[in-house]
Amino acid sequence: MFWTEKCHEIDAGTAEPLNGVNPGGIDATLIGDQSDPATEDKMQTVLEQHLETRPHRILRGFRPGTTGAGKGPSRKTNDCECAVHRFLPILIAISVAGCAVHVPPARPFPGPLVVVPMPSPDITWPAPELSPTVNLRLLLASMSLRDKVAQLVMPWIPGSYAAYDDSSFSVAERWVDSLHVGGIIVSIGSPLDIAARLNRLQTLAPLPLLVASDLESGSSFRLNGGTPFPTNMGVGAAGSELDAYEMGRITALEGRAVGIHLDFAPVADINNNPANPIINTRSFGESPSAVARLVAAEIRGLQDHGMLATAKHFPGHGDTGTDSHISLPVITANWARLDTLELVPFRAAIRAGVTAVMSAHISLPTIDSGMNRPATVSPSILTGILRDSLGFDGLIVTDALNMGALVSSYGAGEATVLAFLAGADLLLQPADPGVAIEAMLNAVETNRVTLGRLDSSLLRVLELKRGMGLFGQRLVSLDRVPAVVGSSAFGEIAKDVTARSIVLVKDSAGTVDSMRAGPRPLSVVAYGDDVGNTMTAELRAKGYRAQVFRLYSSSGPASYDSARVVLGRTSIALFVTAVRATAGSGNIGLPAAFAALMDSSALQRRTVLISFGSPYLIAQTPGVGSYILGWQARAMSERAMAAALSGAIAITGTLPITVPWGGPLGYGLRRDVPPAAGRH
Repeated sequence: MFWTEKCHEIDAGTAEPLNGVNPGGIDATLIGDQSDPATEDKMQTVLEQHLETRPHRILRGFRPGTTGAGKGPSRKTNDCECAVHRFLPILIAISVAGCAVHVPPARPFPGPLVVVPMPSPDITWPAPELSPTVNLRLLLASMSLRDKVAQLVMPWIPGSYAAYDDSSFSVAERWVDSLHVGGIIVSIGSPLDIAARLNRLQTLAPLPLLVASDLESGSSFRLNGGTPFPTNMGVGAAGSELDAYEMGRITALEGRAVGIHLDFAPVADINNNPANPIINTRSFGESPSAVARLVAAEIRGLQDHGMLATAKHFPGHGDTGTDSHISLPVITANWARLDTLELVPFRAAIRAGVTAVMSAHISLPTIDSGMNRPATVSPSILTGILRDSLGFDGLIVTDALNMGALVSSYGAGEATVLAFLAGADLLLQPADPGVAIEAMLNAVETNRVTLGRLDSSLLRVLELKRGMGLFGQRLVSLDRVPAVVGSSAFGEIAKDVTARSIVLVKDSAGTVDSMRAGPRPLSVVAYGDDVGNTMTAELRAKGYRAQVFRLYSSSGPASYDSARVVLGRTSIALFVTAVRATAGSGNIGLPAAFAALMDSSALQRRTVLISFGSPYLIAQTPGVGSYILGWQARAMSERAMAAALSGAIAITGTLPITVPWGGPLGYGLRRDVPPAAGRH
């Protein structure tokens, strides 16, 4: 799951470049002890969210039985109206603890490594096993068929601010209090806006909501102001399992602080196709063993600190040249290749106790009886390989069901049913939640889906909610959010990882070495409006005289001519880009005109290509003499790049992938801090 929205960090740079063209059912009082949930005028009094500090094993070894089979029940028009009466006989055992568990700064790494304790905010919470408990079998028996189905549907909402009476927020409220969906996927927004919005929805939900989000490469992927780590591939370049563990740990604490329970991370795909338009730097790399180690480490970091983890996109989305948000990618690999390459990180994830696995909207006809269908709707892949061959007994979730690879072939309702029949438990982001629920209801009533299969998946979801303590406490403290999300202690850890992630791939003319020896006049040509400002401002502060020109996708010949004039004023040129995987774009690479400008510059002066995105760009401009990778177009990454270019820090990162015209896997030019670095 990956959306086109971008999370912008406030850029501290002040450079002013020359520009070319700038273009009724469930009685909530029966569930837990929240008899008086917060209302609109009481949001400041919401209770604290309580998180788990120990490794989560909610689903490991959990094999729920079935409660029914055979002929499906008839649907009654008053199912929701009668649900209150069916819930009255439920027996709920509640034991409330008055003690609290203190979260240590960091936990020992569950493996050969030991995590050095790091400072972090002082957070306490009751242990879930001391929170109110619920008899799930009785709860299940009292639920209407419609509510059972709805609990497996998880629609998407934006995280940006909206008033409670805003029409867009009213839609989300209707999903929760009328459709009774079981969870919500929240997207980009400020931590406080997201927390307040989720609190509001939780108070409206008859059963507690399971809240999920794509927190790839840290919470800042969705939380504006969250701790910004490099991309996963940047973490792979830094090369330490501890870095992945710490990224998981900090993501868990920050995500849980705003009310998120399930992280759609880590990405377990192996990016062995440089032309992949949608995975790219979202992957830890191309080595199966290295990716497996980092995936397992991030899972432990997440789940040791209260966040449920999801390994995605099964059985592996790394070797595709098509964006599944647009159309169906086809992988022709046979079982031997899949078994020794793509499946390696997923096996490691399962051994690490991952809670969930997300399916991929990709076709593998060679291992799927020649059928050209997405893995998400393939029983051979989700049940045959994931459940039976790999032995995974946790939660299977779909990728977004509104993506082009599915809806163009099956339609919104049928895609939902087929995914469930293939083995999925949780149905994510259908094009229309109401249509998805109706389609599933019809599938049960016509015996396409048995009650036993439905109850089995529902028990998995309810068990997660119970294991997270949500039946006892589903709200978060808004006052606590700023004490946790984006804390300086977390920022220092991310800053260290970011500095070590920088890779010097190429410096044939010694240009970067020359810059590290002392300030030089520079011409900087940046592509796009969200990259280069912070780096340039930092270099100027260190004494480098930098002239900046900015080009855009809409820039024409006149703008490129102006850029050539600026380039002609100095003997060193820096080209700064941030080409990254974007859902729906269908490609990933430099514009031909921009690549040609770099090639011509390299013939006339010392030229450096700085990529804050895809590491494969040098293949388009092999004549450029120097190439350095910064992975992420954020202020922290740009400050680290300025420090690397000026010699203020060592350059130690290595390639987690093979770069054509650049270097092999594991390659990287190491540079120590020069003796003169202290002068600037």
